[in-house]
Amino acid sequence: MSDRLAADTLAPLTGLPEWKRFALAAQTCASRTGVLDLIEAPGLTLDSSGQRHSPELMAAGEALLRARDFDTQRARLLAGEVVNVTEDRAAWHTLLRAPEAPPEVQAERERMDAWVQRADAGRRWRHVVHVGIGGSDWGVRLAVTAFGYAGTWRDVRFVANIDGHAIEGGLAGLDPRETLVVLVSKSFTTAETLENGARAREWLIASGLDPAAHLAAVTARPDRARAWGVPENQIFQLWDWVGGRFSLWSAVSLSTALAVGVDVLEGLRAGAAAMDAHFAQAPLAENAPVRMALAGVANRSVLGQGSLNIAPYDSRLANLVPYIQQLDMESLGKSVDVAGRPVGVPTGPAVWGMPGTDAQHTFFQWMHQGSDGAPVDFILCREADHHWPAHHRQLLANCLAQREALMRGKTLAQAHAECLAEGMEEARAAWLAPHRVHPGGRPNHLIALPRLSPYSLGALLALYEHRVFTQGVIWGIDPFDQWGVEYGKILARGIIAELDPAASQAHRADAAGPGASASGGPGAGHDASTRHWIDRLRG
Repeated sequence: MSDRLAADTLAPLTGLPEWKRFALAAQTCASRTGVLDLIEAPGLTLDSSGQRHSPELMAAGEALLRARDFDTQRARLLAGEVVNVTEDRAAWHTLLRAPEAPPEVQAERERMDAWVQRADAGRRWRHVVHVGIGGSDWGVRLAVTAFGYAGTWRDVRFVANIDGHAIEGGLAGLDPRETLVVLVSKSFTTAETLENGARAREWLIASGLDPAAHLAAVTARPDRARAWGVPENQIFQLWDWVGGRFSLWSAVSLSTALAVGVDVLEGLRAGAAAMDAHFAQAPLAENAPVRMALAGVANRSVLGQGSLNIAPYDSRLANLVPYIQQLDMESLGKSVDVAGRPVGVPTGPAVWGMPGTDAQHTFFQWMHQGSDGAPVDFILCREADHHWPAHHRQLLANCLAQREALMRGKTLAQAHAECLAEGMEEARAAWLAPHRVHPGGRPNHLIALPRLSPYSLGALLALYEHRVFTQGVIWGIDPFDQWGVEYGKILARGIIAELDPAASQAHRADAAGPGASASGGPGAGHDASTRHWIDRLRG
């Protein structure tokens, strides 16, 4: 049976008796904060004690996974079979970190590592400008910040946005003779990357340099990179079966290796591979990604929680938030299943956050006493890598205290007694007590890493990858495409032409695209507001 036909046979989620059983179990199962619920997984400990959990809910979750043919879907993912059904592709990012990688993957890994080691030995490239966006950017930023937070001998800058201020700032003050520009684009057609790359190339030429000597590229289309002017020996391979937001494990991390070393990449891959094995082999009740996925589905689709907060209590993990934001929201931001039907329940949540303790001084008031609140993934490192233990004790205490307050809450009676204990008169205590009530019962996970090492970070990122995949299986959606983003890109191409002051009126009318009126007059093909702003913003 073809993959498309197999997708068409998927049963609607809301019609499954297993779904109804799971939803009922989630609705009737209270959080049990007196019961410790830990899973020891590679590189980390997952504490789900802050989520609703019971034997009945776990049994219902396992039955739901069986009804969604989870074992088969997981095996297909890990075997490199087609799981991205709308684009007829595999999503075989796990292969990139497999200990026994196939020859072509291993050869490309070794070629990149050797290239970096030669650059290190020659002390080449004091400055690296990494030009990429989305999945070609966030993972590299995360790894460089996490392991180069105290500085490296290379200055690595990131240019993603099409805003000219980004490339201007990215090049400002650099010595072009000691600068390498790394272009990362799977298709080598990404508009932002090529436009920013063109400005960098002009900058190199204006400095009297041959730009080819200062350019590297990571792409699945080396022919396009060569035509663009990147020399063959500085083009590194991606594969069509690697999605952008899953590409950290590939040569996309060239800039990571230049900044913090090839050993970091090896550690990241090893940690992720260990989590892959855990995901493949651990029983469902003891499988960290599966347990997180079941909690996520219950929180979003049954309990109506519209968002998920990521709270890493380690400043080196600041870029973990946008990394997971892209991974989760680009993967799960879908409302139809693979058969093209509405899923019938709320799917992917809005993902947001900030490192603690900054978050406590920014939005945790809303988390504690707002009408909605949000589930939280607290992330901490048991050991720090600095030399101020008092700082780390305070950081850990804040993490545990905020989590406990969200779980425990505070009743009106407790708040009233607290006010009286502080010496308030009865009338003021009765008035103030409602302002100090905390609802409590806010769902959360605590993910504890032994310390922030490449291995533990790799395991953490793979944990989230597999959690997202599992939620996609339950909802019946394709977590590997992003058609919504593509639609906006198509519209942007026409508007770019219309904003060009040199474009003729006829050209602008043509660029309005499908849906233009027969008259082709002003405003054809656009809504009134878009037409107004194109006319007003035209240079």
